[in-house]
Amino acid sequence: MLNKIIIMGRLTRDPELRRTQSGTAVTSFSIACDRDFKSQSGEKETDFIDVVAWRNTAEFVSKYFAKGRMAVVEGRLQIRDWTDREGGKRRSAEVVADNVYFGDSKRDGGDYGGSSYGGPPAYGAPAAGSRTSDFGGGSDFAEISEEDGNLPF
Repeated sequence: MLNKIIIMGRLTRDPELRRTQSGTAVTSFSIACDRDFKSQSGEKETDFIDVVAWRNTAEFVSKYFAKGRMAVVEGRLQIRDWTDREGGKRRSAEVVADNVYFGDSKRDGGDYGGSSYGGPPAYGAPAAGSRTSDFGGGSDFAEISEEDGNLPF
């Protein structure tokens, strides 16, 4: 069986970092995802998707992300059944994040903390074949000024 979801959108509020009684970090946030098509009235519709991240991913999101920041969330869809205060049965869907990536650059999205590269690209295991130098961690790459007229493209 496969339960994998990838969503991209802007945070609708600042992440809320909490700790369980055992001290495990958990962060909740919501992402606004525009649909690729317009409704019959010609308006673009938006889905608001609840996301929860645990442990190191939770701490990463609460440190580097804020309301309005574009994020790419990779994880699984979780459906929870619960009972409301009046005793009614309810059902909620949320994404449990395995990895969270920046969907914009620090320059595009404003000042959100992190390094001059906008912070690390994600929290989680590195992708197969990736090198730490791809993300500014090595000396293989030199930064090029945007005003340099000798760019090869």
